[in-house]
Amino acid sequence: MATLASGLRPSMPYLTLGAVGISLALVLRSLDAKTLPIKSPRDTLLPKLNEDEIAALPYPPDILPGSRDVSTPYGLIKVFEWGPEDGERILLLHGISTPCLSLANLAEELVAQGYRVLLFDFFGRGYSDTPTDVPYDIRLYTSQILLVLASSNLPWTGDDGFHLIGYSLGGGVAVAFTKYFPHMVRSLVLVAGGGLIRHEHLSTQSKILYSTGIFPEWALGRLVKKRLMPRQVLNEEQMAAEVVGSTAPKRHKNSDASGGDSYDNAVLSMRRPGLTVSVVMNFQLLHHEGFIHAFMSSIRHAPIYQLPEQQEDWLALGRLLAARRTTEGFPGLKGGRVLFLLGNTDSVIVREELIHDATALLGEEAVEAISLDCGHEIVMTKGETLARLAIQFWKDES
Repeated sequence: MATLASGLRPSMPYLTLGAVGISLALVLRSLDAKTLPIKSPRDTLLPKLNEDEIAALPYPPDILPGSRDVSTPYGLIKVFEWGPEDGERILLLHGISTPCLSLANLAEELVAQGYRVLLFDFFGRGYSDTPTDVPYDIRLYTSQILLVLASSNLPWTGDDGFHLIGYSLGGGVAVAFTKYFPHMVRSLVLVAGGGLIRHEHLSTQSKILYSTGIFPEWALGRLVKKRLMPRQVLNEEQMAAEVVGSTAPKRHKNSDASGGDSYDNAVLSMRRPGLTVSVVMNFQLLHHEGFIHAFMSSIRHAPIYQLPEQQEDWLALGRLLAARRTTEGFPGLKGGRVLFLLGNTDSVIVREELIHDATALLGEEAVEAISLDCGHEIVMTKGETLARLAIQFWKDES
């Protein structure tokens, strides 16, 4: 036994070193993996399908004209750009949960009126990849916008380069972007825009789900995914029965996940009447491996809630707008006002609160607000009306 034991002892340091080396290699490999973007369904799903199966997807990659995939240091971005090349240019920014397909009806109406439109999937949504080594704050969203603009063969980044329309999360992003690049933005329209949601509306459950450093990230991710899974899509009879027996919606109880039944069942594109918010959300939850990461990081870091840094952006924008109203010669922000288009029954963006808080930060002369009879689905169900109101606003400001 003594001989056997003595024969084993000299090898123990080598076994230990070997185990340490293997562990270190695994750790380094894991760290390297975390810096790589998570691929979108473009790379993880489409190669497994034939043409007919791709065409039948809830969100076909070529459902809108002018599709292109833009390679960037953060991963690929899905972009759509179409309309007359000599038309005034419009950049549209979508919300936190649905991809840019939610802007399709508005975009197509604007193109029909002679405008050139550009829209894209935010990172982690639709067919855009998911960077995992950066927070989803205004720095990332601003970088993505600039990368998208630079990918066009038309000039978008000069003085008075484009009108900017931001919906929901895209509204908060649009305000911050305009603060940094006011000369580019010819006008600003916010459709049910985020950025000033009062923090009191964030429920205790949401505060736990989107906390950091307390619970394992994988566990929070599973809970968030379960919370975001849409309910079974209602047929017409069920919807009618629910409407008859319904009461006024409780505001903000699910503002991170849903804008209510009217939102969940809203049609994203008239090209495909069956493509509701619920259907496309389900597609992302099942097939976009980076969606939950992007969603959670956006809740934590993006300009959604009324925090001090968001208020500073709005105050700075207010000063820029005032300068445009009083001094000639500045490029961008023609007329020195912002158009707010809001839904009377929106359960996510409370019309009265937003108008009050935006006016306090931007100034009364900078705010023009118009309310429509709808909820947070406004951008999907009121595309023609939104286009008409935006065009009239642009004519008034020019």
